[in-house]
Amino acid sequence: MAMASSTSAAVATSHAFARLGIPSKEHRRITTAVFNPRRPSLRRPPHRDLSLLRLRTGSAAAPTFSFRCSSALTPELKSTLDKVVTSHKVVLFMKGTKDFPQCGFSNTVVQILKSLNVPFETLDVLENEFLRQALKDYSSWPTFPQLYIDGEFFGGCDITVEAYNNGQLQEELEKAMCS
Repeated sequence: MAMASSTSAAVATSHAFARLGIPSKEHRRITTAVFNPRRPSLRRPPHRDLSLLRLRTGSAAAPTFSFRCSSALTPELKSTLDKVVTSHKVVLFMKGTKDFPQCGFSNTVVQILKSLNVPFETLDVLENEFLRQALKDYSSWPTFPQLYIDGEFFGGCDITVEAYNNGQLQEELEKAMCS
């Protein structure tokens, strides 16, 4: 019985991501870095200082690297994320759900918001790797949870806890709820 429940929850989450225009796990992009194999001395430089590498190889030319990188944040996904964070007063991108957080930091922020009796929406970033990477680019913040208040990125767990302790979080939430 519990297995069917978790499977149906995963399917429901997949459908929720699809409605938001967020690709499923099967459609995520892979970022790669390819090094020039013809330069064995560049496969694993012993020093981080490239001037030492240049002296060692005797070449003044910069090392040859070939990178193919693409951001997970496409213009369409950026537009979708803009809609998500502006359509709700408080949005929390977290690991797990409001009722079953999968990370201590996410749980901390959920408990703070619940203690303040603030209505908030959550999205589980563990369900979609593509979304998780795109959100890091969208907010310029590398970790989760990520709290948005009134369409603006507020911060992660540490910032939220500090703002809660000094009263700033309550002020921001009051302004958002009244606007």
